[in-house]
Amino acid sequence: MINKLIKKIKETGAPIVVGLDPMLSYVPEHITKKAFAEYGETLEGAAEAIWQYNKGIVDATYDLIPAVKPQIAMYEQFGIEGLKAFQKTVDYCHEKGLVVIGDVKRGDIGSTSAAYAVGHLGKVQVGSNAYHTFNEDFATVNPYLGTDGIKPFIDVCKEEKKGLFILVKTSNPSSGEFQDQLIDGRPLYELVGEKVAKWGEEHMGDEYSYIGAVVGATYPKQGEILRKVMPKSFILVPGYGAQGGQGKDLVHFFNEDGLGAIINSSRGIIAAYKQEKYAAFGGEGYADASRQAVEDMIADIRGALENR
Repeated sequence: MINKLIKKIKETGAPIVVGLDPMLSYVPEHITKKAFAEYGETLEGAAEAIWQYNKGIVDATYDLIPAVKPQIAMYEQFGIEGLKAFQKTVDYCHEKGLVVIGDVKRGDIGSTSAAYAVGHLGKVQVGSNAYHTFNEDFATVNPYLGTDGIKPFIDVCKEEKKGLFILVKTSNPSSGEFQDQLIDGRPLYELVGEKVAKWGEEHMGDEYSYIGAVVGATYPKQGEILRKVMPKSFILVPGYGAQGGQGKDLVHFFNEDGLGAIINSSRGIIAAYKQEKYAAFGGEGYADASRQAVEDMIADIRGALENR
């Protein structure tokens, strides 16, 4: 799947991923009004609004981008109905030819980790039948339980030719409370990065490993260090736009070949119509605002890479 991701990045010229992290407050009134008229102000109504909102954004942007990243928590908050909307979103994005990164941040050990891996990336056996369930192409994983928590995911990824993005240095302000702690004079995130590179050697694509890393856009200096530590690992970079990251800050996440990183923007794209810059589109034109925000992001990152 890493080969497909790279191929689509080359085709689109857009090393970006749209984070489909919907909050009900992001959904324009005309969508919620229609969903509530059909299902009431219920969990089912909320899930329908989320699904229709996502569909509009995907329809408006799929030809510009290689991948999407739905954050499962935004769907889980609506219970089973929300998970149905998550599944619909994953399936629809696949129909549109997009790579799907399931932002699930799972982290456990043994059979529990294996079950998470099967549920999101593999097939579950039911009698004589095997079924894909959520069926994302990549999943985000928390490594802080060690190899016991990662190996079951890698085993499934090898079977399915799918991949992982492992949390190394996250974009949140308090990430340094643990991730920056020094061990023998080196920060923990750097040691985790080395482990990611080693795990990645076990599962290589043509140019890059199927095992990538998550490194926040808000920490460009650390990104520069980790780029060298993990030369064959793709880096998923959250924190663009709404969290402050800009193209000029992100060039060091890429290798000299212009590959090696994919930059995520979530509310900066999916709720673009709420920003002053795109307010003229209005709620009815929310998807067109998202498309314009994608085009602006591509131009920003492409320009930064060309001028580095």
